[in-house]
Amino acid sequence: MTAHDKILQLFQESNELTVKEIVDHLGISKQMVHIAINRLRDENRLQRLGSPPKTVYRYISDPNQVEEAPIPYQLPDNENEFLTHNFSAVTETGNLLEGIDAFAYWCRQRKLPVQKTLNEFLDTKKKYASYYDDDGMINGMEKLKNTKGYDKIWLDGLYYLDFYAIERFGKTRLGTLIHYAKQGQNKFLMRLMMDSIGERIKNFVRTHDADAVGFVPPTIRREVQLMKVIQAQLNIALPVAEIKKISGIIPVPQKSLSKLDERIRNADNTFAVTDRRSFRHVVLIDDAVGSGSTLNQIAAKMRTKNVAEKITGLAVVGSFKGFDVITDI
Repeated sequence: MTAHDKILQLFQESNELTVKEIVDHLGISKQMVHIAINRLRDENRLQRLGSPPKTVYRYISDPNQVEEAPIPYQLPDNENEFLTHNFSAVTETGNLLEGIDAFAYWCRQRKLPVQKTLNEFLDTKKKYASYYDDDGMINGMEKLKNTKGYDKIWLDGLYYLDFYAIERFGKTRLGTLIHYAKQGQNKFLMRLMMDSIGERIKNFVRTHDADAVGFVPPTIRREVQLMKVIQAQLNIALPVAEIKKISGIIPVPQKSLSKLDERIRNADNTFAVTDRRSFRHVVLIDDAVGSGSTLNQIAAKMRTKNVAEKITGLAVVGSFKGFDVITDI
């Protein structure tokens, strides 16, 4: 029996295996195992899960059930470029697709015709174009002011780089990246996200003549904290206003609260501004804005302590409607 046949038989018995498990069980070289695995993958008998050094291979009993490969589509250069910058999808097996491959996958999942749906997507994006200013930013201040429930708006301005989601088509490309980067603590997706937002945030801070920045601290413990990655990779050469997390024994994430007054109280009791310096203009940076309560309450604390004369909130993504709870970030 060949190594290929032995490994196939082992998978039929065990379903999921690592290379080390195969080597230990069969006593053959790691190189030979990789050769056999590559052949089995070409035959659609194995599916790879994860990435090195945490890679597991799963046996596919029915090769016809394997995830469909992207169908090549020929698009005009302008449409192809537009999709590359505006559409991403993560498959059910955790593969990241971008551009036309992502859009075709999204359509297949919903049994929709690609070209017709693409035209509808382009029309939908045009409807949203008026919300972006000349720098490609979305001004969320009007949304905040029109949200009922605030006693006072403490922010002087509120902006975000993109909407988290749009009608019918769901998450934007940036919404997709931030969702899976944060939920999966995925450093690869965080790097992709930073490639998209890094210079834009720096330009915003520079053009708005800020003399300090602040970063909203994470409230839920994670091995890889997205906000800490954003702060470290931006590496903005300005003072960082001190904001501390002070929540109780059981942290309550904002996304778990559906009422605005609950979110305001939660933010008020979760964060403390401990800086004793005074700045002219602080840009407060967060990953996502739903109700705006977190940024507004931190701004209130900065005002009370005379930490800043002017405070502008800046989020990577934000909701489209008034008080719209982003529950899955």
